[in-house]
Amino acid sequence: MAVLFTLIVAVTVTVHFTFIAYVVLGGFMALRLPRTLVLHVAAVAWGAAGLALDLPCPLTDVERWARAGAGMAPLPPDGFIAHYLTGVVYPASWATAVQLAVLATVVMSWVVAVRRRQRAVR
Repeated sequence: MAVLFTLIVAVTVTVHFTFIAYVVLGGFMALRLPRTLVLHVAAVAWGAAGLALDLPCPLTDVERWARAGAGMAPLPPDGFIAHYLTGVVYPASWATAVQLAVLATVVMSWVVAVRRRQRAVR
């Protein structure tokens, strides 16, 4: 049974990283696939609300549950980002700068999308 829980952890971590990548880069995907823009706006809203309001993330909850079932060490109280990204991919002191860079990337992708749409209408 531990193998099944370990698999659930792996799938959950993969989905979590994919979601974060989509939040950061999904606006550029919407340049090619405009119908995905609504999904991207929803993903960004969920991600921003989760960070700003300290909402519990369902994926983090699933990972915590599966880790317990697999007999793995628990995630730290700060959750997925603190465990896998902060202090690993970038220094903890850069957390605010990274969040602002993500925001700038998202806004830039949306500005490009709006400008392309305006040009297409003309």
